[in-house]
Amino acid sequence: MSLPLILSAEVTRARESGGAIVALESTIITHGMPYPQNLEVARTVEADIRAAGAVPATIAVINGALHIGLEDDELSSLAQSKGVAKLSRADMAACMATGGTGATTVAATMIAAHLAGIHVFATGGIGGVHKGAEDSFDISADLMELAQTPVTVIAAGAKAILDVAKTLEVLETQGVPVIVYGQDAFPAFWSRGSKLKAPLRMDDPAQIAAAHRMRAQLGLPGGQLIANPIPHSAEIPMQELAPIIATAQADAVRAGITGKAVTPYLLQRIFELTDGRSLEANIALVRNNAALAARIALNLVG
Repeated sequence: MSLPLILSAEVTRARESGGAIVALESTIITHGMPYPQNLEVARTVEADIRAAGAVPATIAVINGALHIGLEDDELSSLAQSKGVAKLSRADMAACMATGGTGATTVAATMIAAHLAGIHVFATGGIGGVHKGAEDSFDISADLMELAQTPVTVIAAGAKAILDVAKTLEVLETQGVPVIVYGQDAFPAFWSRGSKLKAPLRMDDPAQIAAAHRMRAQLGLPGGQLIANPIPHSAEIPMQELAPIIATAQADAVRAGITGKAVTPYLLQRIFELTDGRSLEANIALVRNNAALAARIALNLVG
């Protein structure tokens, strides 16, 4: 059985010409914000990548086919779709085999990007170790994917609702290089800094591209996590955000929220408690990550 893989016209041209391509996930479209804002943001992020000289490849499963890059009408349709599955490594194949439609998380996007020969992927923040994981064992599949799939992922760190210190410990155990771009502190998603030190630091996209190539030459499995701090103008300082996150987490416990429902609940609650500032910051950091990803991708093909 041949793999139902569909490349957009733009991605096809880039592959034929040896152009730089940046993968993008689709859960931010289907599960991150309402229509039409989700469509506007998706188009803006794609435009940011084009402006930097690369080609965007938004990834999603549509009617059982794995799309690498979406045509504009497909992007618009996905943004308005209801009941779209949220796909990770565990359920991606089942969705495709049954002709379903699903948006890709970090893990699923990495798998799809690697299948399509795309080496760089821009997202908002990765999943990680949830607070209380010593009891719940709630650890995102994103971490194991970074350990086995050779894609360089640009994010603003791990989502701030997580146990970031434990997330970094798991990444270290799995041999995933965590490279902070341009500073010595590990970024905290909506905030530029944290009390955690950068495991590695690089200040040049060309260095990051060279490290990606070197891992391949050494035969090392897995990818790289590039932690790119949110722009100064868009950040919510950690001292302001910490009590808000604590309140949201306490609310989740009282409401009995567990499993996959935890992350969307917390993000929505933080959106409410910050009067929408968290969403504005999220959009800014995704755009910032896309621009850096394009520069890394250009160095990989240069």
